Amino acid sequence: MMRLKPLLRYKSSLVGVGILCFLIILSVYTVATLPFEEAARLWRAGELTWLDNPRNALPAWVNFFSPTKLPETLILNTQKPGPDVIKVSVRAGENIKISRVEMNFRYGFDDFPSEINLFFTSTYRTSPPQLTISWTKPDGTQIPLRRMTIAREDRFYISSDTVLSTELNQLMENRLGRKPAYTVPTSTILFGPFDETLLNPESVKVVKGDYRLSVEGLLFEPEADFDVKLVVYGKVYGWAGTDHLRRDIGIALLWGTPIALLFGVSAAVSIALIQMTIGAVSAWFRGGVDTVMQRITEVFLVLPFLPVLIMVSTLYKVNIWVILLIVVFLSSFGPGVKNYRALFLQLRESPYIEAARSYGAGDLRIVVIHLIPRVLPTMIPSVVLSAADFVFLEAALAILGIGDPITPTWGKVIQDAFYFGALFKGHYYWVLIPSALLAATSISFALIGFALDKIFNPRLKEV
Repeated sequence: MMRLKPLLRYKSSLVGVGILCFLIILSVYTVATLPFEEAARLWRAGELTWLDNPRNALPAWVNFFSPTKLPETLILNTQKPGPDVIKVSVRAGENIKISRVEMNFRYGFDDFPSEINLFFTSTYRTSPPQLTISWTKPDGTQIPLRRMTIAREDRFYISSDTVLSTELNQLMENRLGRKPAYTVPTSTILFGPFDETLLNPESVKVVKGDYRLSVEGLLFEPEADFDVKLVVYGKVYGWAGTDHLRRDIGIALLWGTPIALLFGVSAAVSIALIQMTIGAVSAWFRGGVDTVMQRITEVFLVLPFLPVLIMVSTLYKVNIWVILLIVVFLSSFGPGVKNYRALFLQLRESPYIEAARSYGAGDLRIVVIHLIPRVLPTMIPSVVLSAADFVFLEAALAILGIGDPITPTWGKVIQDAFYFGALFKGHYYWVLIPSALLAATSISFALIGFALDKIFNPRLKEV
């Protein structure tokens, strides 16, 4: 441990240690606050699980750097009543009841929402409720949206309803006396001014102020009732944004951190220990044992590592930890075996080895107690440097679509981004954030590894 103190004297290693400590803290936080089973369930869940999230939303911190304040998602629900959500029910007969819901919210963003949706839940025996839905703008303009009969679980996609879009465009044409050269989006009509600016998509701006959604329900049974949830979707969400399925990308990035570190460090340490042990046994016993081990090593050196790994992962849908075992197996007889063997052949003739043999030490004791500990310090830098290689290997397999299909990882996020055209559609955050985490991990291990190499190999000089 004393030899590790000089690590703090290198500025580059301090940067590497700082990045690695941040990743470790992030990993501990993730494991402590978000169970893996819950994270995997959410990541595998379909879009219905994430209906309250906007689709393909930018990270929320974008608003700190943008002169235009992008909208955040607004949710109002009659099941969570408050001063902005009012629900009143009155009897209109023996079996008829009228319920009125008013949802008021203030919209102060500089851009239009990405979507506007309504979700309904109702209770009744035979006669479903009939609803009349209207929208009121800050200037008092009231726009009828829909008259509909709802089921027990129902929804109304306001911004994507083609019938409503046609009706609103016709209403706008009648009021302005002119037909626009394009189909004005529903969200633009609902949040924009009813004037000439609507005719030009480049000049129309959001009308900030207080909006109200009104729902009047006619219920035909004494015990019948309904609830409404209004979701005005924004264009930013969370610290990492969302994907095409509305999933919070932050979940995959958070759990990708401990998985990447555990995969990289486990693979690097396991392979180094196995190769060092094989090299020590081969150099000490020599003869037939050495010949067999060297021939096996040469066979593994000839085998194409990545194609074999891809073939196994394609034929057998294995999880990430089985992939780790396959990586360790394929790398156990790698080039490191010959390097360690050459080093152990030199140590074999050292005086302290002769002294151990003269005291009657057995072969196993000499290998484990006297040979391997001498090589361990030189192994540490190579282990640290190779950990980043295995982090990238796991990500590369996921990007190729042959990694663990269930586990949320950085590589899986990048693979989804490329598959669904994130860069082509301008969703750069979807690729850049996991790529930045991969690069930061690689840089941290590289800086620490180079510093350790200088510490354990005094012949290296500061450049």
